Amino acid sequence: MARVKNGARRALTWLGAIVVGLYGLLALGVVTGGAGWTPSLALDLAGGREIVLTPTLIEGAEQTVDQSDLDQAVDIIRRRIDASGVAEAEISTQGQNVVVALPGNPSDETVALVRQSAQLQFRPVLVAGAPTASTITDPSATPSPEASASAEPSAEPSEVPSAEASAVPEASASAEPTAEATASAEPSAEPSASPSAEATPDAEPTDASSLEWITTEVQERYDALDCTLPENLSGVTPGDPAAADVACDQYGLAKYILGPVEMDGSDIDTATSGPELSQQGTLTGRFEVRLELTGDGGSTFAQITERISTLESPRDQFAMVLDGVVISAPGVSGPITGGQASITGTFTQESAQQLANQLKFGALPITLEVQSEQQISATLGADQLQKGLIAGAIGLVLVVIYSLIQYRALGLVTVGSLVIAGALTYVLIALLSWLIDYRLSLAGVAGLIVAIGVTADSFIVYFERVRDELREGRSLNAAIEHGWRRARRTILASDAINLLAAVVLYVLAVGGVRGFAFTLGLTTIVDVIVVMMFTHPVLALLGKTKFFGSGHPWSGLDPRQLGRDTIYKGRGRVAINPTQPTLAERKAAAAAAGARPEGEDA
Repeated sequence: MARVKNGARRALTWLGAIVVGLYGLLALGVVTGGAGWTPSLALDLAGGREIVLTPTLIEGAEQTVDQSDLDQAVDIIRRRIDASGVAEAEISTQGQNVVVALPGNPSDETVALVRQSAQLQFRPVLVAGAPTASTITDPSATPSPEASASAEPSAEPSEVPSAEASAVPEASASAEPTAEATASAEPSAEPSASPSAEATPDAEPTDASSLEWITTEVQERYDALDCTLPENLSGVTPGDPAAADVACDQYGLAKYILGPVEMDGSDIDTATSGPELSQQGTLTGRFEVRLELTGDGGSTFAQITERISTLESPRDQFAMVLDGVVISAPGVSGPITGGQASITGTFTQESAQQLANQLKFGALPITLEVQSEQQISATLGADQLQKGLIAGAIGLVLVVIYSLIQYRALGLVTVGSLVIAGALTYVLIALLSWLIDYRLSLAGVAGLIVAIGVTADSFIVYFERVRDELREGRSLNAAIEHGWRRARRTILASDAINLLAAVVLYVLAVGGVRGFAFTLGLTTIVDVIVVMMFTHPVLALLGKTKFFGSGHPWSGLDPRQLGRDTIYKGRGRVAINPTQPTLAERKAAAAAAGARPEGEDA
């Protein structure tokens, strides 16, 4: 019994330390100015800024804007905003417009990401290397540009399609995929390139593939670039099109030094994906992305591929850059003429379709212009929040009343558990608002209200299990421990199902439904912590008190409530009604029947 008592006190101590630590961390955030005592609210509760974008056809364009074009624009803007750290933004289409609603008071940088049209650029690859940041400690030991750029790749990530650009039948040459043509190849030289003093001329080089574009400033940016960081993988502002730039592979598996822009999205007529066909017209079992170039784009592309096909790896690759991130960097082993090209490699059907969509969007003859921009209020949301909080308070009061009627003093354990669960949930949401810019939406509030019932259900399962054990003739302390072992399995199974449902809903849903799923999952985890570290330890300690141990009528564990003629004779002792068979009599009867007596464990 002493071991149980010490274990209960230890669990309560750990829980207290966790609560104090979380609130201490939040206080630190408030003091440093990065956090607030209240959670951040989403668009429907706090208002924000709404930007309406209208697609505009560029001069000379013949096709019209369809819904698929707008959907792709929404996807690009969503990825930009997600990369900036803004949560609970609403992005949708209304007719021919794209409507972007940002919660709170977004920064000028975030608003600029929305206004900025997606930019597709084609740049020659000068250097390809590992995605992590690198530091040169001994500049004198740095290889020359020529030596670094011609180094053979030492690694090839398997997650990204190794692509190569080849001509369709009317082209004069085609290129087969090779290891050197892999978009994310990693040179073995350290750290891929560093310009010597002679390699930085006073005048700009005329060849876009020249290593003379790699200035000291470009090399420093390349060395410092860390493509394992999420903020470098989407929503990046493209660099100067007339100068060299550094960029990450969209999957974070490589980083590049790129030459100046030689083509852009306007040079692509369309892009599609589908099964790859051999020169004999048979299926190869792979997928490809097919490009249709404009007249001027086809001529430019032919000149580019003729030049870079004679260079060493990785300078025989050209990078397709969308929003400052390399979406593909196929290699070329021969000139591609005729205005058509095929990108092949280790594509899946989904990845090929994704690349085609990205190229198609960059090739759209549209720009997104700001039609209107205004602040939106949360009057309706605030009213709904008030009603939601009232509904939650009513539900909480009903749970407390039911617990006190059904369990008497034992119901106070339910009240205390709900208080602890509420305190933990509040501080966690406030911390997430600070650390990951989480915003509480009206749907999230609904998830919190549902959590009251989920949490109360765990207590009821445990209490009823304890009462069942008492009905079987166990002492109170034994009933608490045996009841806990049996109720714990039920509680964990129920919470696991709730958590799984929340995760699936969060992954598959969009918009406000994800807020509901997030808070439901969070409160489910809190429920497990509270039941394990508060409800059970508190009940174990209360079982050793005279009030509960003697079966006081207001304890919730008195004989008349249990529905069996069982009475308590002091703490830990039970007497059976004389009209009922004694334990010895039941054992004898069970032995004669070949069964185990009721109430006895195996």
